[in-house]
Amino acid sequence: MPISAQKQRKFLFLQGPHGPFFNALGKMLRAAGGQVWRVGFNAGDRAFWFHQSSYIPYRGTPEDWPDTFSELLDTHQITDIVLYGDTRPVHAKAIEIARGRGLTIHVFEEGYLRPYWVTYERGGSNGNSRLMDMTIPEMKKALDQSVMETPLPPSHWGDTRQHVFYGALYHWFVMFRNGDYRNFRPHRDLPVTKEFQLYLQRLLLMPAQALDRWVSTLRIRNGGFPYHLALLQLEHDSSFQMHSPFSTMTEFLSEIFEGFATGAPQHHHLVVKAHPLEDGRVPIRTEVKRLADQHGLHGRVHYVRGGKLAQLLNDARTAVTVNSTAGQQVLWRGIPLKVFGKAVYAKPEFVANQSLREFFAGATRPDNRAYKEYRRYLLETSQLPGGFYSRRGRRQLLRQVVDMMLSPEDPYDALKSGTAAPRQQLRLVN
Repeated sequence: MPISAQKQRKFLFLQGPHGPFFNALGKMLRAAGGQVWRVGFNAGDRAFWFHQSSYIPYRGTPEDWPDTFSELLDTHQITDIVLYGDTRPVHAKAIEIARGRGLTIHVFEEGYLRPYWVTYERGGSNGNSRLMDMTIPEMKKALDQSVMETPLPPSHWGDTRQHVFYGALYHWFVMFRNGDYRNFRPHRDLPVTKEFQLYLQRLLLMPAQALDRWVSTLRIRNGGFPYHLALLQLEHDSSFQMHSPFSTMTEFLSEIFEGFATGAPQHHHLVVKAHPLEDGRVPIRTEVKRLADQHGLHGRVHYVRGGKLAQLLNDARTAVTVNSTAGQQVLWRGIPLKVFGKAVYAKPEFVANQSLREFFAGATRPDNRAYKEYRRYLLETSQLPGGFYSRRGRRQLLRQVVDMMLSPEDPYDALKSGTAAPRQQLRLVN
């Protein structure tokens, strides 16, 4: 139903993914008859919002933000707020206030089934998602309303380079054009100048890192030994910081090395796989070498920096992670998985509950049928084909997400009631 036939929706955008996605989303919501405003907290936010009359700069302090946000809700009679990531301080406080007023809260996040999908939920994501409280039997019951076949990912589609480029550009604006936002404080501890330096360094070193990754992967695949995967995350990522028992990646690695050294058969190896966007702010390679020496694992530990996971997963015996979305790729292949943090996929049907030592000695296999039901449920609800950073990915995403935002039901309730729109099937790309 078009907005003109309902009470007019009034959207207030907060911070979004780096790049022009939020601007394109706002433009389409205006085309649908809604009113749209955007609050910008720094020059990077301003640079990617091209509708000048709807831009609201926030130049106050973090302490003043709750009162200012409440005033904006009153002044513009806001019905919906739109944001990317629900744990950064300005968003967490805004969600608390908006929830108290009964507003609709649209939360975007990187895909739970990335890289070919993104996440759209209402109210919260990751550890705050409604998925945390859902059981597999509940999901299977909701799927009775659908006969859709599970879409397969395309053979080639990703936007890592665009992601890094927009991240570098965003931090350049914050570093050199932020004079009007002197009270701005990043939601991460690292200074903006260092963030920009790391993004730029990553762009420049991509070819050399790709060669290093290729050599490391080739050695593992040709090694002829059984191996286990430790899937790392970005230490500053909100899922790691807010929904895990660890405060640093070194803490996680220390536990993994201890369990592997005491539990795994002596001819097994450990492969430590860094996050694709790892930028060197944490000395992971140095820590891996130190822990290998400490536990007497010389020659049995391998470090792979970034890159795609599929080649390493093909022959892996098990995988461990805190709560990385890469765990979904592990489960899709039926590989035993152990997690340490809160994750939307940490269901008892397919995540091991053994101690780490027992897990490395002989892991129990996941219920692959249950996982496939779970994956199908995600693809019919909160996972949308497309991406935030590439032009092609944005086009794919916008074809569906605006109608979902305008729907009176969130994606999970829409499937349950039988009103969910048919899902797009991804085209295979050679």
